[in-house]
Amino acid sequence: MNATKVKDVLTTGEVAKICNVAPRTVSKWFDSGALTGYRIPGSKDRRIPLNQLIRFMKQHGMPLNGLMTGQTRILIVDDEQDIVEVLEKVLEGEAKYEVEVTKGGFAAGASAEKFRPHVILLDLHLKDVDGKEVAKFIKSNADLQLTKVIAMSGKLSEDELKALAGNGFDGYLKKPFHVRQVIEAIEDATAVVY
Repeated sequence: MNATKVKDVLTTGEVAKICNVAPRTVSKWFDSGALTGYRIPGSKDRRIPLNQLIRFMKQHGMPLNGLMTGQTRILIVDDEQDIVEVLEKVLEGEAKYEVEVTKGGFAAGASAEKFRPHVILLDLHLKDVDGKEVAKFIKSNADLQLTKVIAMSGKLSEDELKALAGNGFDGYLKKPFHVRQVIEAIEDATAVVY
């Protein structure tokens, strides 16, 4: 769905992408009556009118920004101000991602539930909580099962970071990194593989 034309009626797959949840989750919302729509006659396919989706998203405090833009949403979780500022500037300015920032692990959980990021850039060495715990929380949350988590660390070796892949992490970045590497890591994580 591009930014110029927003459709009036959406498939469960399109709704899933907008809300950053699995299509299965959208089907559950639909079947429980929480999300209003209709079925195509003679088919199991569900359709959700855009106005119903917007009503549902507002009701549940979901950000409507993904709706109009289809932009990739990035949540940066890092307490190093200089790194955050550079990342935010480049990811919003050059890569045109939608970016939110939190400084700590506890705030990250709440932000992720509200913002529904496609990718979380997560510093492993936060002052308030271990980054691995944050990743575990994200991966165990049904609403965030499609969110990709990329580990960032200046303290771990390349091999230690590689070992994180599969342990709740979908990629890693060793600090200091080049911004191009960040964009590539995000693109790799969000690439849809058929």
